Amino acid sequence: MENQFFVDSEHLSAEALEKKHRLETDPSSRKSHMEYLPGMEIIKSDVCKNVISQMNSYDYFKYTAADVKKALEHDTCTVEDFKALLSPAAEPFLEQMAQRARLETSKHFGNTVYLFTPLYIANYCENYCVYCGFNCYNHIRRMKLNMEQIEKEMKVIADSGMEEILLLTGESRVQSNVEYIGQAVKLARKYFRMVGLEIYPVNTDEYEYLHECGADYVTVFQETYDTDKYEQLHLLGHKRVWPYRFDAQERALRAGMRGVAFSALLGLSDFRKDALASALHVYYLQRKYPHAEMSLSCPRLRPIINNEKINPMDVHEKQLCQVLCAYRIFLPYVGITVSSRESAEFRNGIVKIAATKVSAGVSTGIGDHESKYTGKETDDIQGDEQFEIDDNRSLDNMYKDIANEGLQPVLNDYLYM
Repeated sequence: MENQFFVDSEHLSAEALEKKHRLETDPSSRKSHMEYLPGMEIIKSDVCKNVISQMNSYDYFKYTAADVKKALEHDTCTVEDFKALLSPAAEPFLEQMAQRARLETSKHFGNTVYLFTPLYIANYCENYCVYCGFNCYNHIRRMKLNMEQIEKEMKVIADSGMEEILLLTGESRVQSNVEYIGQAVKLARKYFRMVGLEIYPVNTDEYEYLHECGADYVTVFQETYDTDKYEQLHLLGHKRVWPYRFDAQERALRAGMRGVAFSALLGLSDFRKDALASALHVYYLQRKYPHAEMSLSCPRLRPIINNEKINPMDVHEKQLCQVLCAYRIFLPYVGITVSSRESAEFRNGIVKIAATKVSAGVSTGIGDHESKYTGKETDDIQGDEQFEIDDNRSLDNMYKDIANEGLQPVLNDYLYM
C-alpha cells in the first residue's frame, strides 16, 4: 500500500508530515473518492442510484404533524411515511412512535434480545479517516494477533458463555490479508455458533472464501452516505473509494453470506439523511435478496485517542431514539443493533422498544480480553482501542439486566445439521 510506510510510526518524517498536511489542506492532492482502484470489483446494481436519489431529494422540513399522524395510522409504512417519521415534525410524536415500534418488535421478534461480542484481532490500518482512532497517521500501539493469541482470546470469551462473535480488523490488506482473516474465522467456528465479520470491503470471490471458512454475516459501515462529506473525511487509502464500499453488502450476498448489516456513523453528516439512506440501502437490497437476514446499527461518534479534528453534528439520545423507532416501523423484520457506544440506561430502554441485539463484554482494544474478563495480569502487548465505549457490562451482567427487564436474552438460535 502507498502509505504503509506511515503506519505505526511514532514520529512522522518530514516527508510524511508534509504529505499529511497536503492531504488535509489541498483536495487536489487526493485521489478521486468515486473512482475504483486496481483490483476492486465493479458490480452492476441499481441500488446505489435509488438510495442516493432519494436521499438527495429529501427535504425533511416540508413534513408536517399531519404527515406524521398519517404515517402512524398506516398499517404498512411507505418510504414517504418513513421520511415523515425521520423529520423534525415527528419529534413531538416520539411516545406514539415508541408505542408503534414496540408493537412491531414484539410482533416479529417476541421479547427476545440477542447478545454478541466483538473481537478485534488487529488494529493496523492503511486509511486516513480523520475521525477514527485506527487511522494510519494516529500514533497508537499497533498489534496484530497471531493464531495462538486469537485462539486464547476466543477461549476466554467462549468460557464466559458467549456464542456469537464479531471479528474485526483495521483496514489493512498488508497486515490483515483475507487468508489471515479466513484462518481466524476457522478458529472461531471451534468456539462459537455464529461468526460475523467487520473488516475492509472485499471482492465477491473473497467473501465466498470467507463464507466457506465459516463466516455467517458481514457488517460494513458506510460511515456517511453524503459523498461530499465522505470525501472530506476519508483522505487516503482504499476506504476513500465510496462506491466500492457501498456495494460491499451486495457482493457479500452474491457470495452466499447468510446475512449483512448496515450503518452510518451518526454525527459525521446530516443524521436524518444518513438514517434515510441507511434504511433505504436495506429496503432495496431486501427486494433483490429476500432470503437474506439484514440488520441495521445506529452508532454515534465516540471519543478516540488524539482526536482533535472532528466536531460531530450533535445527535442526542432523543434523536437517536427517533431514528431507531422509525427504522423499526419502516423495516419491521430487520434486526436492529445498539452498540456499547451507548449508555447502559439507554440500551436497557431501547431493547424494550426497537432494538433486537446488543453487545456485551466489549473491548475495542487488541489482545486484552484475558485481563478484562478475568482480572488476571498478562505480559502480552496490547493494542490501543478504536474508540471509547460507554457500556462496560460483562455478559453475565448484561444477561441479568435484560432478564430483569422482562425480556429473554438469546445467545444463539441456530442449529447446524
